[in-house]
This record gives sequence, structure tokens and C-alpha cells, in this order.
Amino acid sequence: MTAFADQTCAALAKVSGCDLQVPLVQGGTTTYANFDYAASAPALQQVTDRVAELLPFYASVHRGAGYASRVSTDCYESARGSVSRFLNAADDQVVVFTRNTTDSLNLLASCVPGDTVVLDVEHHANFLPWTRNGRRVVPIADTIEETIQRVVAELCTKPAALLAVTGASNVTGELLPLERLAWIAHQCGTRILVDAAQLAPHRRIDLQTAGIDYLAFSGHKAYAPFGAGVLVGRRDWLDKAEPYLAGGGAVRSVTADGVEWASAPQRHEAGSPNVLGVAALAAACDALAGFDQTTVLEHEQYLTHRLRYGLKTVPGVNFLRIFRDSTDAVGIVAFTVDGFEPAQVAAYLSAEHGIGVRDGRFCAHPLLARLGVDSALRASIGLGSTAADVDRLIDAISTLVENGPTWNYARTEGHWNPVPETRPFNSGDSGAAPCGF
Repeated sequence: MTAFADQTCAALAKVSGCDLQVPLVQGGTTTYANFDYAASAPALQQVTDRVAELLPFYASVHRGAGYASRVSTDCYESARGSVSRFLNAADDQVVVFTRNTTDSLNLLASCVPGDTVVLDVEHHANFLPWTRNGRRVVPIADTIEETIQRVVAELCTKPAALLAVTGASNVTGELLPLERLAWIAHQCGTRILVDAAQLAPHRRIDLQTAGIDYLAFSGHKAYAPFGAGVLVGRRDWLDKAEPYLAGGGAVRSVTADGVEWASAPQRHEAGSPNVLGVAALAAACDALAGFDQTTVLEHEQYLTHRLRYGLKTVPGVNFLRIFRDSTDAVGIVAFTVDGFEPAQVAAYLSAEHGIGVRDGRFCAHPLLARLGVDSALRASIGLGSTAADVDRLIDAISTLVENGPTWNYARTEGHWNPVPETRPFNSGDSGAAPCGF
């Protein structure tokens, strides 16, 4: 990681909000330090530029003869090519646009013709939808190797239609060996689905090389706002299943007595689609594909190691980890601080230091229970993160442990809040915050 060996490690890309000034409870403002990329990543400049370019032509897609409608339709349909190239999808894999990863996984769950095997550490989006066709849960072991053997035993004991796994944990960032799991699944006559919500923004995924049958991810975690997700996968299940939504755009013809449904992807995209969201997602895929992957990986690993090393020196900081033998993870660090509730720490970081982290159970309740904590803190890193941001977070946690907060905090309706709260959140207070919240 020699390219990032010095303390001036800067952002790799310009993202929206990189110079955002936020108020502090003690007075004054500071530049926002964003460590919540794993929840929603800020938009890349290339994405905001593309959306701004498209906005004057924004119109309803498909079947419109007007010039703006033709432009919007071409943008929407060409976005499938951007996603397909980004993932190196096979010829028989189609790109279906959805609302988000959760929507994509629920869509696929409605198409699976049989049982689905999952691990007990999945995000709820990849845990809850599979109950409709028979969900079989494999409890993880404390190593990846033993966990894989449990998956093998489950698939060999009884046939399953699908193995659904996460590409990278949304709690700890740890990666599973997807190519190996895909080979195992196929040997057992099972297809594999990868929840790539956390993986796609950090690592390039080659569907053909890895042997992945289905993959889902969200634009909002991949530097693309406006709410669009995608499901990419083999056509046959998608063509045979009932449409995910019944409505216009999903049909070839309709009579009073019946309907002829379209093939995928249109079969599952009824209604007026989210053109700007899809355009943003495609622009993000094109932008991410253009980055040098070695540089991206070195940047992320340098900052993640710097954060871990710095927090490790702070008394009472405990890291969360799923597997003893995991050797790779994306830029996510989950931890607790002795003597403080995670929500209390998050409130302190925001109010007194202008730092944004995530706290809670991260929509992964079974995993948090397995790790023996009720909640935790999560700091996640992205293309706009810098060494200065990391050092600010480490210093803020160290100050909290050594001296405690300088402001008073109280739990109100289940949330920790500074008392008094001096920061404006409503545009009517001082005009400092937009959108009336």
C-alpha cells in the first residue's frame, strides 16, 4: 500500500457533500465527516453531472413519440448495458430495475421454484423474503471453512433451488468466497444468489467468472441517488414466474378475458419506471468501472487499517468479527465502546464533532445476537473518505473515553439527543437546513 503510505491520503473521487458544513451544539460549524457510506453513499460527481444533463429531457419512457420521451427511453434501456458490462453478465442474464436490493430479492423470491438455503447472518433483506417458498437456515460456525462445510452438508442432505448469500457483511464487511460457493451450489444442482449491496460499491464482480446466477444491489449504496436497484440473473425463472407487479408495461396485450405477459425484464417492471434513478445507477456503474481497481483497493485498505489501528489504542473499544479465519473485508468497521451505549456515542460524534456514523442492529438482528451485542457502532469508508476524516473519528472516540462528552445527553423516545439541542434542523429555525427537516 505504498501509494497511500503518507498521512495526507486524500479522497479518490469528488462526492456530493464533501465540503458540507454542519453545525455543532457548542457553536460554530465544521466540515462533515461521513462514515455512513454503508447505509447510503453520497453521489459521485459523474453521477450528478449525468442527472443534470438528463433532467431537461426527463419524460415518461416507452411508447412516447416526443423527442424528450425518446431520449428518456434510450437512456433507460441503455442503462441495462451499463449494468451488464459492470458485472460482466452472461448473455442469458437479464437486467431488471427495481426500487432497491430488498425489492430485488423479494422479486426473485417470487420466482424461485423451490427451497432457498440461507445463512443465519444475513441482512434482513436476504433473510426474510425466502420464507414464501421454503427457507432453510444454516447456522454459521466461527470459521468460514466450517461454515462452508455446513452449507455443503445442507445442500447434500436435501435438494434446494437456491443458495442465497451476502457478498460482504453489512455489519463487519467480511467477505465470503463467492466463486467457491457458486461451484459448490452448482455441484449440488443449486443456483446461487448474491446480495451485493455492500460488495458492489467496493469490489468489481464478474458474474461469468464467479459463476453467479443472480445478483442484486442498490444504487443508493453505490454512489447513485434517486432510489433505483437492480436484479441481474438468468432469464428462465424470471420468464416463467407471475409478474412481480401487474400493470402497464408488463404486458404484450390485454383483453377483457385475459392477458399475455411480456418476457423479462419488462415482465417485472410494471408502471412508470424511475428514469432518473436508473440513469444515476448506470452512471455510477460506468464511473466505478473507470476507476483503477488496485488504487481503489489500496485506498480503502489503507484507511480501514488506519482506523482499526487507531481505535485499537483506545481503551474499551471492542471490534465485532464474524469469522476467526476471514482475511478480507470491505471498508466497514463495527465496534462498541465500554461504558457507553452505541446510540449515545453516535449522538456525541454528530453533535460535538460533526461526524456521521451508524448505530443499532443494522437490519441484521440474528447476526448481532450471535455476536453477543444488542447494538453496535459502524464506521464505513468510501471513495470520498480521507485520512483526516479517519483521524478525526479516532480522536473523537479517544476524547470521549478519556474525558466524557462536554454536552449533556438524554434518551428521548428511544434516541439519544443533546440537551439542549442547539442545531437547526428545520428551515424555519435559521434557514440553515433545507427541506423543512
